[in-house]
Amino acid sequence: MEDNLLTASEKAALTALLDDPSPAVRQGLLGHFERHGRAAGEFLLAVSAGSDQPAAEAARTFLRELRLSDPVTDFRDFISSLHYELESGFILLNRTQNPALDVAAVRARLDTLAARFRKLRPLGRGLRAQCLLLNQVLFTEVGLRGNHENYGDPLNLFLDQVLERRTGLPISLAIVYLLVAQRAGLELEPVGAPGHFLIGAYEPGAPFFIDAFHGGQLLEPDEVFARLKAMHHAPQLGDLAPTPVREVLVRCCRNLASHYAAAQDHGRARLYAGFVADFEAVHERSAQP
Repeated sequence: MEDNLLTASEKAALTALLDDPSPAVRQGLLGHFERHGRAAGEFLLAVSAGSDQPAAEAARTFLRELRLSDPVTDFRDFISSLHYELESGFILLNRTQNPALDVAAVRARLDTLAARFRKLRPLGRGLRAQCLLLNQVLFTEVGLRGNHENYGDPLNLFLDQVLERRTGLPISLAIVYLLVAQRAGLELEPVGAPGHFLIGAYEPGAPFFIDAFHGGQLLEPDEVFARLKAMHHAPQLGDLAPTPVREVLVRCCRNLASHYAAAQDHGRARLYAGFVADFEAVHERSAQP
């Protein structure tokens, strides 16, 4: 491979072709990327961390085929990009545990759950009623539930394992809920309340919150505050505000570092603690004037 630079116009043209299903186009792209070596790898990594999901998935496929993809490097590149999108970030985090993750299969599973919800959804229903219906799909039909028995298992925090084992933590179950809801057009937000992750539904004048760990229980703001008080936390309005994607992923990494440390897997604990430090360093640099 050579390290020939790619021009801006070449990058735009290549991005448009990445998810082309034609075998001839695919072979042509592979040859082009092989000729451009490191430059092609950097281009594909940048696209893989972007918000254009079809192009990002195609870029990751090319990286694997070209043997240029390292999951840890991919996730660190995502952190450095400052282009934080929940699904892409959670999948890239997943690949640090399972490099052979079938991303297309995971996304297809989420698509299927959203399609099931849309099939059942009657027209004209309010957001509360729609969330109750989504609860039926995810928690009654599929059987997703909080892993009360083995809360500290690190696998509770990886998307493929949550979908396969149907158990997870408040944050991972909330992310699955959000990814399915997003596909179905429901406007919901992650809420990193202290001690227990929730989902926020900000209807004008009547916000409510969803506890995915407890079967999608709907909570009023005063009920969330009562929970926080029971945990000896002084509630503030900010506790009910939407949480940025960066902070959601940082919380996942902190949990993983803690769970792996408790399991005496110090290598992985250091890896995920390192991701937290990476997020914080990038955030500090970006905030500087």
